[in-house]
Amino acid sequence: MRLIQITDCHLGPRQSETLLGLNTDQSLEDVLQLIQEAEPRFDHLLCTGDVASAGHIDCYQRFAQSIRRYFSQPLSWLAGNHDSAEIMASQQDSLGIQGRLVALGEWMLVLLDSSVPGQVYGQLAASELDFLAHILESHPDKHIIVSLHHQPVPVGSVWIDQYVVRNADTFFQLIDDHPQVKVITWGHVHQEFQQQRKDVTLVATPSTCVQFKPLCDDFTVDTQMPGYRWFELNDDGTFATGIARVTNKQYVIDYKSAGY
Repeated sequence: MRLIQITDCHLGPRQSETLLGLNTDQSLEDVLQLIQEAEPRFDHLLCTGDVASAGHIDCYQRFAQSIRRYFSQPLSWLAGNHDSAEIMASQQDSLGIQGRLVALGEWMLVLLDSSVPGQVYGQLAASELDFLAHILESHPDKHIIVSLHHQPVPVGSVWIDQYVVRNADTFFQLIDDHPQVKVITWGHVHQEFQQQRKDVTLVATPSTCVQFKPLCDDFTVDTQMPGYRWFELNDDGTFATGIARVTNKQYVIDYKSAGY
């Protein structure tokens, strides 16, 4: 099975909106075109949050329309700190977005909501942890990918590591009790990241728009291009994963910005 992850599209209320000078609709289109060219066969497309820059309903409708211009494969999403989880839930069925548990052969993809209304940091509500516990206890024979928006571990950039999942210790206690969890993947940090924690691979995925430079104390925009992450999932629980990025494009980006 092949899973594609995109994240942090930051679409504005109107198609001409920009983030740090970059037209985020255009950069999303560029990433979708790259996926179309590089991924002739995949099984599911996952977006790990910050679909919108400010949670406007038009952003979610435009996002789904953009995806459907390119792909007919199942699509799922979860909320980030810039999103409106309430609006996303209200639009999910009408836009054909799948639920928060996705069967991928011998694998299962679990989507968690780490967003906190009005806050930048992440937190997993008791209901989210209960949902995860129920899935893990009900499916001991499946290989599990857990997805969320916020990083559950620091990625090494002080300014954004203020906004980790605040109850990550409780989350990892649950993960540690269930050896079928193979991968935890997230967005939020706008950069590639990979780390091993015990038997679980932890990964972050580049944004489809502006990238943040790794290992920086202060907010710093990177010159890396927008991209996506792929997972090749084998029936025996082994997997491969990697990043692909847009090439041969020139974007107008404010690299000197001190924030957004």
